[in-house]
Amino acid sequence: MDKSIKIPKATITRLSLYYRQLELLEFDGYRMVSSEKLAWLCQVNPAQVRKDLGYFGEFGVRGVGYDVIDLQLEIKKILAVNRDWNLCIVGIGNLGSAIMQHQNLQERGFKCLAAFDNDPAKIGKITQIGLEILNVSLLPKIVKELKIEIGVITTISSAAQAVADLLLSSKVYAIVNFSPGMLRVPDYCMVENIDFTIKLDMLTYKLHQKLGC
Repeated sequence: MDKSIKIPKATITRLSLYYRQLELLEFDGYRMVSSEKLAWLCQVNPAQVRKDLGYFGEFGVRGVGYDVIDLQLEIKKILAVNRDWNLCIVGIGNLGSAIMQHQNLQERGFKCLAAFDNDPAKIGKITQIGLEILNVSLLPKIVKELKIEIGVITTISSAAQAVADLLLSSKVYAIVNFSPGMLRVPDYCMVENIDFTIKLDMLTYKLHQKLGC
């Protein structure tokens, strides 16, 4: 791949979708898949599939399709999920607990190694995956000891920026933010903001357009 080419964010999102569908195809016994079938499964057009993959090289055989297993391996390399990533979660409420127990995290190489909160009623308790909930003040020490690479913020909005600052000062430069509101971080820090209410807004817009109400 030519590193001077800027890859669209939407392409990376679709690669993740392709990978998940390829897993299901393998489970169902498929060895090969056409761009048309993969596109149909992911609700995009075949040209988009070919364009997305074309950013990273040549895959598949014209007129035959893609090897399901080989393409999975290639996409894993592209997304860098062919290795383990250590992460911590800050804010062990309902959302934080649910994310921690998500079965796909471990399966996809995302290892939740630490859980933090500032609620005295939670600190010291053991989570369902066996982690002790630690005081957030211990974050810098634990991050260094466990070589945490990704921080997941599931706190209330008013606490999110302080947590992001703490992660940054602890040299964690990749953050997934489930808290409402945008974080102020330097350019070298990568943040993915996840707000499901935005998805609901998109859904209600589409519903309104369809129903005309």
